[in-house]
Amino acid sequence: MKKLIFAMALTGALAPSLVQAQTVKIDMSKITCGEALAMPSDLQSDFAAFMSGFFSQKAGRTFIDVELFQKNVASVLSWCASNKGESVFAGLERASQQK
Repeated sequence: MKKLIFAMALTGALAPSLVQAQTVKIDMSKITCGEALAMPSDLQSDFAAFMSGFFSQKAGRTFIDVELFQKNVASVLSWCASNKGESVFAGLERASQQK
């Protein structure tokens, strides 16, 4: 019984040092159009949703217009096709300032 308690205590003491979470940080403002176009469709959808949410929050919008979102995504992807070296973020910034 003492060996079991000792083993459990030792495991508990070592566990925090054995389990280290990896922190992955991605600077969304640095993703280029070429990188966005090369993403698999599910990741591209997640990226579009994040960027849409970010810009909606900046504009103070608290609603989602799904039809407009789909049109905007298509428009951004179309623009990106001819601007692969530009960052998606910079393009969206310019577009939002023109409105």
